[in-house]
Amino acid sequence: MYRFFDLAVLRAARLGPTMLRITFTAPDVDEFVSGGRDQRFKLFFPHPHQDRPVMPDVPDADWFAAWRALDPAERAVMRTFTVRAQRPGEVDVDFALHGDLGPASRWASRARPGDRLLALGPTAPDNGGVEFAPPPSARTILIAGDESALPAVGGNLEALPPGTSAHVYVQIAHDGDRQDDLPGEVTWLVRHRDEPLAEAVRNAPQVDYAWIAGEAATVRAIRRHLVRVRGMPREAVEFMGYWRQGSTEENLLAETLAGGNPHTAED
Repeated sequence: MYRFFDLAVLRAARLGPTMLRITFTAPDVDEFVSGGRDQRFKLFFPHPHQDRPVMPDVPDADWFAAWRALDPAERAVMRTFTVRAQRPGEVDVDFALHGDLGPASRWASRARPGDRLLALGPTAPDNGGVEFAPPPSARTILIAGDESALPAVGGNLEALPPGTSAHVYVQIAHDGDRQDDLPGEVTWLVRHRDEPLAEAVRNAPQVDYAWIAGEAATVRAIRRHLVRVRGMPREAVEFMGYWRQGSTEENLLAETLAGGNPHTAED
């Protein structure tokens, strides 16, 4: 279902003050089979003192245990991203930039054509990395997230089933990060200026299905409102905590392992 791809930067384009789109290519990139919508996958970044991400030389199926056994100061830094678009020979990935506060932002802000990353990507469209799946009965859909979810929001909107309408709320850092080319109408909420994402969703119309992603605490608050206050069935609310305030993906991974849940390529 998943395997490694050696990606090279083809080009980079600023979408706004904090959003950057990087287009990657590889000789075998067309074997990277995105299921569309909110397709997630893993990118592996080098540390500042490295030119390339350091990964163990083992078969793809055995990568995780071998990666964990490497020195954390040397092994590649793993982050989860969403495919924004795919064309023959190219894959687009959007980055939310926040200076040098994180390895992905730091790397992306300096990326130049020819720079390389490793990706653990899907090789079949039906895989565990796609969550947006409104039932055929859904006619009204809620889509909500922050800038970390913006690539998935775009993919979901482009994959809306015929005959459905969507109420969309996206929180962004700057007004210039609006992406007005997205299909449909989007309510853009500028952080520290407009009402918070959770408050905006509380005032949203009733829907049949909801997809929420972004900062974990905000996502949980919205889900609680939809299920407990509005009475939506739990199975009708898809929710993903893409990040958590004050924590890194390494912390979240350690917590997952401590709980006894294996971390697989599809997680």
